[in-house]
Amino acid sequence: MRLEMRDLRLAVAMGDFKTLTLAAQQLNLTPSALSHQLADLERRLGAQLFERSGRRLIATHLGELLCANSRTALAGVENVERLMTEATTGRHSCLRIAADCYTSFGWLPPVLDAFSSAHPSVDVRIVPEAQSSALGALISGAIDLSIMSMPVRDRRVRSVRLVDDELVLVISSRHRLAKQGSVSPEELQDERFLAYSPPESNNAFQQILMPAGVSPQRVTVLQLTEAILELTRANMGVTILARWALRPHLERGGLKALRLNHPAARRTWTAAIRATRPTPAYIDDFVRFLSTTISAPPRGRPEFGVVRTLSRLGQKKLSDSRR
Repeated sequence: MRLEMRDLRLAVAMGDFKTLTLAAQQLNLTPSALSHQLADLERRLGAQLFERSGRRLIATHLGELLCANSRTALAGVENVERLMTEATTGRHSCLRIAADCYTSFGWLPPVLDAFSSAHPSVDVRIVPEAQSSALGALISGAIDLSIMSMPVRDRRVRSVRLVDDELVLVISSRHRLAKQGSVSPEELQDERFLAYSPPESNNAFQQILMPAGVSPQRVTVLQLTEAILELTRANMGVTILARWALRPHLERGGLKALRLNHPAARRTWTAAIRATRPTPAYIDDFVRFLSTTISAPPRGRPEFGVVRTLSRLGQKKLSDSRR
C-alpha cells in the first residue's frame, strides 16, 4: 500500500493528543472527518491502529510503530523543504527564542557563538517582548523555543531538562537577618525588595512570597544584576536571585545568601518547544548546545551575558530598520 502525507500527520496527531476531538482540532478537521480518515487508513492497512477506551484512543503496536516513524518522516520532509527553500530563494531559517526569567539571558552568548558556527544559515532572534508570556507565545507560534524556570504541563509542549537551580535571599552582611542560615517567607513582610520585574510578573513573588501571605509594598524594579546587588550590599533592600548568578559577587564580600524555606525555591530549568509538529533538526541542536553550556554554573560577571545579548538584539533591530 502507499501512505500519503495526510496519513502521517493523522498518526502523529492521534499519538500526541489521544482523542479524536483534540487531534481533529490540531489538523483543522471535524472529529467526523478525522474518524473517516482513520477508518480509511485502517482499511487500507488491513489492521487496527488505535483501540478506543471511552473517549481516549490507545495505540496498538502497529499504531505506535506508525506514529514514531511518521514523526521522523515528517521531520525529514520539513528539513528537505527548508533546504530547497534556502537553495532556491537564498532565505535562511529563523529560530525565535525567549525566556520566562530575565537572568537566563546570561546563558545565551556562548550558546549563540557555538550554534552560529555550526548553523550559519540559521538566524537566531531573541524576542524579549515574549518574556512575560513565554509559554503562550510558544504555543501560539510567536516563538520557537523558550527557556522556562517553571514546570510546563501542556501536551502541546515538549520540555527538555537543562539544569537544577535554587533561588536564595540575598541580603547585606549588615542586615538584621545576617546571622541566620535560612529564612522563611513570612519573615520578609516588611522588607524592601529589589527585583528584575514587578510582583505581578515576578516568579519569586508569585510562587514563594504571595502564597505565604507576604505582599511587599516596597518594590524597586531594576533590570541589571550589578545595580541590584550594589544596592543590596548598601543595605538598601533585599533581593531573590539564582545561586549561580550570585556566586561571583559573594567573593567581594558585603553580601550573604540565605536559603529560602519554601519548596518553590528549588527549580528545574527546561527548554520548551512545540510538540504538535515535527521539530527541525537545528532546534534540537540548539537545545543540545544550551544543555551543554549550562550544565556547569557560569562564571565571571553574570550580567555580561545580558548586556551582550541585548546589545546584539539592538544591533539586529537597527539593521532591520535600515533595510
